[in-house]
Amino acid sequence: MEAIGKKRWAIAEGYIPGESTGSGRALVSHETMCMLNASDQDAHVQVMIYFAARDPAGPYRITVPARRTVHTRFNDLKDPAPIPRDTDFASVIESDVPIVVQHTRLDSRQAELALMSTIAYSA
Repeated sequence: MEAIGKKRWAIAEGYIPGESTGSGRALVSHETMCMLNASDQDAHVQVMIYFAARDPAGPYRITVPARRTVHTRFNDLKDPAPIPRDTDFASVIESDVPIVVQHTRLDSRQAELALMSTIAYSA
């Protein structure tokens, strides 16, 4: 299949709440980047994280196999450093082949869960 998407994406809004209600991974407050690689070659992705009051973190490296999707929680990024909770951040996602990126947040600090999703900005 022909590649679709862009090689550079940005998510200007990021925040991982430090608290969650409920139990189990499904109900932990989180931010996710959902990446679609519809091409016939693996996408090698690098993610940089930007903060308001500290130096950037990254790059975080993720491979999205050919003709696959990978949903990566920002909460799970550990190398080179975990992303701090209760801290505003933004991200720039760069790939060596075109991909599509969607941003999703689950905020479970209250019993009435909030789910938000939007397509990231592509440049």
